[in-house]
Amino acid sequence: MRTRRTHLLAVTGVALTALALTACGSGTGTRDEGASTPSSKTSSAAAATTDGKGTAMPASGKSTGSGSTSGSSGSAKGSSTSSGSGSTGSSGSGSAGSGGSSDPTDPKNRVLCNGSNTKVTAQPVSRPLNHMLITVRNTGSKYCDLTYFPVLRFDEMQWVPQADEQTHPQAVTTLAPGESGYAAVLLSAADGSGEGGMTGHKLTVGFQGMTPNSSGGASATPALPAKGVYYDSSLKVTYWQQNQDDIAGW
Repeated sequence: MRTRRTHLLAVTGVALTALALTACGSGTGTRDEGASTPSSKTSSAAAATTDGKGTAMPASGKSTGSGSTSGSSGSAKGSSTSSGSGSTGSSGSGSAGSGGSSDPTDPKNRVLCNGSNTKVTAQPVSRPLNHMLITVRNTGSKYCDLTYFPVLRFDEMQWVPQADEQTHPQAVTTLAPGESGYAAVLLSAADGSGEGGMTGHKLTVGFQGMTPNSSGGASATPALPAKGVYYDSSLKVTYWQQNQDDIAGW
């Protein structure tokens, strides 16, 4: 009786052992509580490194598809370039680029008065005694300037009469077309104190430039009375004047 029970227990133990091995082989057996559970990420990574045929693929992390990440650079080129059509590109057609003022009285637009653009006359006057009046009329189309004083020469005279500094005007005498300027000439001393008196039959009137004693252009030879003009060492002139009245009592 004891022998049969022992045999039955032995058989039962063998059967239980076989059942346990069968359960382990089918994957449904009891798991070890101490083992860690593999994560789904590890399984996914393993699946991504094979091509489905068991061949390992390089785990470079790069996508081989035609996704948008491969061509994202360079798509914003060119759109920010301005055309430059603003006001800074103007042609500068304002008055500053017109080449200067057209004002005829502007010194830049005036010329020097001389024998080529004026008519000059020389006329002895009765009062003051022994005086002569020189008149210069602008016959040109531009304003002209009479600078300093006339340079007089009778015949072949070798000296130049000086100007009376008390007659120096406040500004240059400027003549508009058709206007006249004036200078007076003291021919000889009224009291006879002058020396070297003689009669001149030809008068040359010279014009000065922008600096004293420089040439202002062509000279003029106004006609003198037939009997000529008497002069001596007292010969003197005034500066050019805008108004004849300014030298009427000189």
